[in-house]
Amino acid sequence: MVDQTPRGLGFFAYLACFRGIVWREVLRFLHQRERFFSALVRPLVWLFIFAAGFRQVLGVSIIPPYQTYVLYETFITPGLIAMILLFNAMQSSLSMVYDRETGAMRTLLVSPFPRSFLLLSKLIGSVAVALLQAYAFLAVCYFWEIEPPFIGYFTVAPAIILAGLMLGAMALFISSVIRQLENFAGVMNFVIFPMFFASSALYPLWRIRESSPLLYEICKVNPFTYAVELIRFALYGQVGPRLSDGSIDLTNLYVVIGYTVFFLGAAVYAYNPSKGLIARRGGPGARAS
Repeated sequence: MVDQTPRGLGFFAYLACFRGIVWREVLRFLHQRERFFSALVRPLVWLFIFAAGFRQVLGVSIIPPYQTYVLYETFITPGLIAMILLFNAMQSSLSMVYDRETGAMRTLLVSPFPRSFLLLSKLIGSVAVALLQAYAFLAVCYFWEIEPPFIGYFTVAPAIILAGLMLGAMALFISSVIRQLENFAGVMNFVIFPMFFASSALYPLWRIRESSPLLYEICKVNPFTYAVELIRFALYGQVGPRLSDGSIDLTNLYVVIGYTVFFLGAAVYAYNPSKGLIARRGGPGARAS
């Protein structure tokens, strides 16, 4: 087995590699203006068109973290932020497939740096881009009179980062099983839309439980649901709902962290040249037989 331990690579070498990968992701985003606008079009369509039509149909009762009745567009804002993170993660997965076959990531995957470090750097770069997109969307929401407490603009950042890490790690794992770019559109439809609609992004969970107990159970195991709820509470300066004994329910936080560790571990395993899916298909870094 080939020794994958880097030799002669100190802290500054790792720092330079990390900065290069993250900065490359940010520059790619800044140079692709259509990517920025396309990332905002989907949630803005839901906010301006669908929310206006559903406002009179879907009532939202007073549920945490809201202290009073809220308009439907206020309720779906956290779900639309999570939508931005989800689409950005899948788009990053697409670039990963391309880079793995023809671009810079192919070179990096055969470099002496550990693959776990390379994948984590790629993931952090993707999350940095998603954070910019999410705050651009919140700025539009502010002018649409969707205004969370001022502190919420700061407390939501860690929630967005955690949710982005979870969805990005999931997308990295998906990129390990995509062989051709042509298959990506089908995978996106298979992953994105079920995750988005079978969650609390568009409707409260209590309403889903009343209409379909089966769908409610599906929503409860959907990691996207916990990402939405984590962002929802963070927008109001909270981590989770307060229980009857005065303690705070940290389920959303724990589940998001747990799924992040699981998906990231699966992605690292899949890209491992001695064990993972990439090597089994004869991809970059695979050993010669």
